[in-house]
Amino acid sequence: MASDLEVLRIPAGPEAAALLPHLARVLDGQAPPALPVPADDPREIERLTGTLAPGTPIEHDAVLVLATSGSTGVPKGALLTAAALRASAAATHSRLGGVGTWLLALPAHHVAGMQVLLRSVAAGTEPVVLDVRDGFDPTALPAAVAAMSGPRRYTSLVPTQLVKALADPDATAALASLDAVLLGGAATPAPLLARATAAAIPVVRTYGMSETCGGCVYDGVPLDGVRLRLGDEGRLRLGDDGRLRLGDDGRVSLGGPTLAAGYRGMPDHPAFAEPGWFRTDDVGRIGEDGRLRILGRVDDAISTAGLTVVPRVVEDVVTAVPGVAECVVVGVPDERLGARVAALVVLDAGATVTDDAIREHVASELGREAVPRVVVRTAALPVRGPGKVDRAAALRRVIDEAR
Repeated sequence: MASDLEVLRIPAGPEAAALLPHLARVLDGQAPPALPVPADDPREIERLTGTLAPGTPIEHDAVLVLATSGSTGVPKGALLTAAALRASAAATHSRLGGVGTWLLALPAHHVAGMQVLLRSVAAGTEPVVLDVRDGFDPTALPAAVAAMSGPRRYTSLVPTQLVKALADPDATAALASLDAVLLGGAATPAPLLARATAAAIPVVRTYGMSETCGGCVYDGVPLDGVRLRLGDEGRLRLGDDGRLRLGDDGRVSLGGPTLAAGYRGMPDHPAFAEPGWFRTDDVGRIGEDGRLRILGRVDDAISTAGLTVVPRVVEDVVTAVPGVAECVVVGVPDERLGARVAALVVLDAGATVTDDAIREHVASELGREAVPRVVVRTAALPVRGPGKVDRAAALRRVIDEAR
């Protein structure tokens, strides 16, 4: 008989580490399947519980239901089995060089933070937890990292956290002392990666989602057992040299032992229509180095003057302009063009960057059609969930500023 789903309230502070014994029992089937929710956010608790039906039987022997970030406002719950979660932890530790101690610096009701706790369960280690109830404070990193035991030490961050850490020399040195800093949840601008590399921070870029138990492709290469293909036909496989063969751009599909069993209460969802595969909303490309590069989401593309502009490609070019720290590109509705390309940018502290400098650089790299007709500056990009850029909020802010 299927067990009923039970709400699991996740603290945002150090108390989260006390959940490890309970999570171990959940994985072993000795405690009910869990729906993680933020303990201190009544509105989010209401939103998740109202959609994902705790107190009713679970499907597919899942032990965790992890909510997606819900960009549409209606969250979906990925049904994760104990086998998938264990496979994810094992593959992660194998790729990183062995089990270790983890630093939790993300909300643990989202997949990236929850995986830090579950990897700690798998490793038999006690995580160090940063208090993120009031946001991420990079000045707390040195003491937290110093409290971690060896022989290997890891953490998981989102790009906005890395931007803040790089602005603090002590936080930068603390991250550089770790064996790996997993970076995911959003695209990593090339200049940010270059700055982290120059600071000797061992960044590992991850790609994945709740539906794949979090990151399942590290630095463009799938974890052991993970399958990847582009487009609706033709599978891409790792060769004897550990690389993927070249292929055309296409929608990314993922499979393998870390795959969710489906969505809670949505047995016919098209993303899981093909057995053993999850069809993402991302478009990717396999580069000449055999690594996956995500070009952007299918529904983010901007149609302007009869041409299609991929925001992520423009964002990479804008963040290469000296003085630009972060950027999100959106399409502002326009009666004549269909949409105008617009950029919401965050500058480095003390930097001065003109609109013309941004436009000229984009024009030289991508052509005039990709040039942002509107450039708006902001102190920080709007985010949702664990650190994904909120494009809908960014668009609202650009429209408000452009009036």
